Amino acid sequence: MIGCLHNKNFFLDKGLRYWFPFYIWQHFLPRKKPDSTRPIHIFLCIVDHFEPFNGPVDYKTALKRVKTWLKQYPKFADRHRDSDGKPLQHTWFYPPHLDHRLLPYLVELCQGGYGDIEMHLHHNHMEPFPDTSETLKGKILKCIEDYGKYGIFEQPGGKPRFGFIHGDWSLDNSAGDHVCGVNDELTILHECGCYADFTFPTLTCCQPAMVNSIYYAIDDPLRPKSYNRGLPVICGKKTPVSGMMIIQGIIGIRWDKSKKSKLAIEYSDLDYNNPPTPDRIDYWVNNAILIKGRPNWKFIKLHTHGGREIRFDANFGIAADVAFKYLEQKYNDGEKYLLHYVTAREMYNVIKAAEAGLDCEGNLIKDYLIRPYPYRA
Repeated sequence: MIGCLHNKNFFLDKGLRYWFPFYIWQHFLPRKKPDSTRPIHIFLCIVDHFEPFNGPVDYKTALKRVKTWLKQYPKFADRHRDSDGKPLQHTWFYPPHLDHRLLPYLVELCQGGYGDIEMHLHHNHMEPFPDTSETLKGKILKCIEDYGKYGIFEQPGGKPRFGFIHGDWSLDNSAGDHVCGVNDELTILHECGCYADFTFPTLTCCQPAMVNSIYYAIDDPLRPKSYNRGLPVICGKKTPVSGMMIIQGIIGIRWDKSKKSKLAIEYSDLDYNNPPTPDRIDYWVNNAILIKGRPNWKFIKLHTHGGREIRFDANFGIAADVAFKYLEQKYNDGEKYLLHYVTAREMYNVIKAAEAGLDCEGNLIKDYLIRPYPYRA
């Protein structure tokens, strides 16, 4: 979804009217420089709206797609290690309305140390619909129960926890009743054990106005899109009790030498027509999301729809190989930069550790609050 600014329909087609004003205002805010005597920690996370039946296709084709991930991704990830020697991590947000027979293959990848599984809910594809608050809560709890058979979302001696991506971007009824229909969705997610939302950015009406930020959204149960603005995460500041953490990817305008139109929208997507490149790597690092009070910690969250063959190259093919090799060579020298590959769960833990004022020494902060899921095949 690359567009040029001189297109007369650009502001309408790419949804700039929803986020561009805040983006411009944000550029005039002072940005604290990192401490040059300490390394810059880069935390990179890839979240996948993983839909192997997309097309739509039959079970045989979907199974072939998942088996390709199972065969090819470990070989790719093992070539790309961070400062701790950890392979590139991937988080598969798998929709519960899809065939659960594919879950064991993703579990096998997680057992091998290559990522996590989280919840991607298209609840308008699940009966009954339209939803009420009660029926939506029932669908979420059923997903937790079903996935729990594989150890997904389980926490030692406690309530299951999960990360969340809303289908069709329509978190908190932001795209209308035909996609969501529930205005108190943030409250329901919080009650069910959701630790953070990873839906955005998007080039649709669902995009929050508050961009390039990690913040807490406070639900208004009577109105949609309560997450449009919120309270930013700040080092040393107490968490809002009822707030839902919104962990966004980078969105903005960048110069793209490979495109005829030159000016392009960057919204952190890994796609066949927008693969990772060294230029994009530089943009992500230079425009990474920061937490106030932690200028030496940079957060980069990328997203993809990796279930289709057309996206494989951007996720574990030649394009991805070149880009992540460049990232590791330029931004993981062990002195100025330390690169950390994290899952969605681990990124949340690192953010919470920063909020609590903890340092980055060791790997303990990656499992700070939400413990690793005990995956069972």
